[in-house]
Amino acid sequence: MDRRSFIRKAGASGVGAAAAAAALATPAIAQSNPKVTWRLASSFPKSLDTIYGGAEVFSKMLSEATDGNFQVQVFASGELVPGLQAADATTAGTVEACHTVAYYYWGKDPTWALGAAVPFSLNARGMNAWHYHGGGIDLFNEFLATQGLFGLPGGNTGVQMGGWFRKQINTVADLSGLKMRIGGFAGKVVQKLGVVPQQIAGGDIYPALEKGTIDAAEWVGPYDDEKLGFYKVAPYYYYPGWWEGGPTVHLMFNKAKYEELSPAYKSLVHTAAQAADANMLQKYDYLNPAAVKRLVAGGAKLAPFSQEIMAACFEKANEVYAEMESNNAPFKKIWESIKAFRKEHYLWAQVAEYNYDTFMMVQQRNGKL
Repeated sequence: MDRRSFIRKAGASGVGAAAAAAALATPAIAQSNPKVTWRLASSFPKSLDTIYGGAEVFSKMLSEATDGNFQVQVFASGELVPGLQAADATTAGTVEACHTVAYYYWGKDPTWALGAAVPFSLNARGMNAWHYHGGGIDLFNEFLATQGLFGLPGGNTGVQMGGWFRKQINTVADLSGLKMRIGGFAGKVVQKLGVVPQQIAGGDIYPALEKGTIDAAEWVGPYDDEKLGFYKVAPYYYYPGWWEGGPTVHLMFNKAKYEELSPAYKSLVHTAAQAADANMLQKYDYLNPAAVKRLVAGGAKLAPFSQEIMAACFEKANEVYAEMESNNAPFKKIWESIKAFRKEHYLWAQVAEYNYDTFMMVQQRNGKL
């Protein structure tokens, strides 16, 4: 072989080797999975950055893990569909996914609410324990399958506040005739104590309180509530929101579209959803302390619901549960699972966690932290 022929052949071999090396360097996931582009409808406005941001965390993780092959475009409430129709749009295939709270749809069937939060249920840690290790995800997906959906936890706010009141509420008698912006399951419970539940969109709450059209309103917690300025017109800020001890925010997917995904993509969806779930609660835990201090400085008057009111609401909630269990088999199946774990969860919570937290709270109050 002459020198020129050798160089030509070596050059051709080099090009082939380079191409092979480039192919090997391409991430395996990019070679084995097609490009997927989904649209996700959020039930939340961008102004509620922490709860809305859960979907953005989910989308970002999927994109980064797949070199941009799996894209989920997030649309705020109202951009594609109204916020309270996000799950319906996902079922219909208008969008492939949504980020929402399941109790928004409880009017169609109260079973929806069990995947998120119901009165006097579990706190955030308890809900996550039940979902991930107590069979909750599978149980709730049995129900969601009847709606053409598959769902995964995608956030949690932690226990919410009990709302803003124009006047002090000390006894059960003070609830009689009270017009309160409170929806869904909780509205059904307090109605038994004389409260008149009102369904009002978030943007209309402030003027309704200011004009006296309503006497009270619940929203979320300090960080989100601060943005709406309720303390200016309804200064009494009560806690806890016993109807939302640990509300799970769900990522829901059109079941047929989810089933089309490869096993690798399904695994990534689960991983990204669980990361978004944890991130939201962590962010609220970090932001709420400073927000509640600002609210108090601005005139908010913090107060716990009296034990009389808490006990009466607990009793009425159990009456509502009994009614629902008697005529709704899917509701009964899931609620019995939650109740069984709730009993165990609050037994364990009384031991190390409660005593450690109580001691540290005393130190905080004594100015030692």
